[in-house]
Amino acid sequence: MNKKFLPLSATAFAVAIALAGCAGGSGTGSPATSSAGMDHGSSSATATSTATSSTAAAADHNAADVTFAQMMIPHHTQAVEMSDMMLKKDGIPAPVTALATTIKAAQGPEIQTMTGWLSGWNEPAMMPAGHAGHSMNGMMSDADMKALDAAKGTEAARLFLKQMIAHHEGAIMMAKTENTAGKNADAVKLSKDIVTAQEAEIQEMQKLLATL
Repeated sequence: MNKKFLPLSATAFAVAIALAGCAGGSGTGSPATSSAGMDHGSSSATATSTATSSTAAAADHNAADVTFAQMMIPHHTQAVEMSDMMLKKDGIPAPVTALATTIKAAQGPEIQTMTGWLSGWNEPAMMPAGHAGHSMNGMMSDADMKALDAAKGTEAARLFLKQMIAHHEGAIMMAKTENTAGKNADAVKLSKDIVTAQEAEIQEMQKLLATL
C-alpha cells in the first residue's frame, strides 16, 4: 500500500472510532422486535427466527471492532509488502530474512480473517471516504517505501528493521485500543495476540539492529 499517511495520535484514533460509530452499521442498533412473539404460521416463525439470529450476529461487534479491522487491514498489508521487498533482495542477513518470512506468514492470514469479519458484519472493508483521512500509526510514507525498495544488502536490512519497529509500535497502539474498547470476542483476542507477538518481534529486531 503505497499511499502517504501521516502519524495518527492515540486521540485521533479514538476519534476515528467515534466517527465509525456515527457511520451506522456498527452493529449497535437495537434488534427488531415488531414480530417478536407473533406467530402467523411456520413460515413467519422461521423468518422471524432467521431475522433474530442475523440481528444477534450483527450485534456481536461495535464501532471499535469495525475501526480496528478497517485500519489494521491496510496496516498489515503494508507490513506484508515491506516483508516481500526484503525477501526479493540479495545479501540480506538470514535472521532478517527469517523475520520477514515470519511477519508475512502471520499477517497475511490475519488480513483474511479481518476481511471475513467485516463481510460477516455487513461492514465495508474500508473506512468511509469521509473518514479515510485518519491515517494509521506507524505507516510508512511513499518516500519510506521507495527508500526501502532501493536499499541493498545490510543497508536494506537496517532500514527494514527500523521501519518495521515503528510499524509494529503503531499496530500495538491500535491493538491496545481495540483491547479496551472492542466488543467482539474474536477481534479482542486478535488484538491481544498482535500485542504479544509484535512486542516480542520488536525486541528481536532491536537485538538484530545491534548486530548490523
